[in-house]
Amino acid sequence: MSEKKDRKIEEQGAAEGQLPSEPVEIVGVNFREAGKIYYFSPDKYSLALGDRVIVDTSRGVEIGTVKVANRMAEPKEITSPLKKIIRKATEADLERAERNRQAEMDAAVICKKKIAAHGLEMSLVAVEYTFDNSKLIFYFTCESRVDFRELVKDLASTFHTRIELRQIGIRDEAKMMGGLAVCGRKYCCSGFLTDFVQVSIKMAKEQNFSLNSAKVSGACGRLMCCLRYEHEVYEEALRHTPPVGAVVATADGEGVVTETRPLAEEIKVKLQSGDKDQIKTFKCSEVKLLRSPKKNKKDEDEDKADAE
Repeated sequence: MSEKKDRKIEEQGAAEGQLPSEPVEIVGVNFREAGKIYYFSPDKYSLALGDRVIVDTSRGVEIGTVKVANRMAEPKEITSPLKKIIRKATEADLERAERNRQAEMDAAVICKKKIAAHGLEMSLVAVEYTFDNSKLIFYFTCESRVDFRELVKDLASTFHTRIELRQIGIRDEAKMMGGLAVCGRKYCCSGFLTDFVQVSIKMAKEQNFSLNSAKVSGACGRLMCCLRYEHEVYEEALRHTPPVGAVVATADGEGVVTETRPLAEEIKVKLQSGDKDQIKTFKCSEVKLLRSPKKNKKDEDEDKADAE
């Protein structure tokens, strides 16, 4: 049903001239490190990775960096009509961008003072000028609803340009601020992740991580993005690994799985040997699953949350 619907939308778009019927040439541009990549028409320009360009966006004229050099793309990969690259950035453009960065730092100082003067419970994270200075955007976080209408008026009368206050989440704050993670490397979100990945506590559990929130949480306080990276590998390995609590048949008799090592394809099994229990390690291929463990309510709730 969804395929028919998508096809109908594409046909309608093509009929209205919104979707090209042939592959088109594109370049990919982002506006901050590890930011989302947007596609533009290169027009007459042949661009290489790292080139700085001036483009027209929904926010106004911006300076960006080429992340995808000229290439052909199918119509379904893009949103038509594409806006064109205005020009390659000149030395004067780069100097203006640098002046904007300095102006943003000055604006942040002023804004923090005005937030305090208005007694608002909000924390300023970053300030951003559009390249043409047509808009000044203030990014902030707050725990409760804030009426900042008077603050906007105050800022507009100070900077004499369009003002936008944009509330962001704690993960966005970490992406903007940057920093070093517990691994010693730059935050994934500010280093190379263009979009936040969905992470669940089930992923940490399947990878035998400690479920101590301090050990599986990033600087933002949310679950670490890197839990996602090996998830598919563990998920595949777990299909062939009896879970903890399962009853299995081994060459030494029946036992209960006490520990799993999915990537090594090994499990530890507790065997009853006389009056004492004995723990032995077996390859998954050497045992046969007899009974799976019953899920408790906590596990069922986690599975339900992950499915949602």
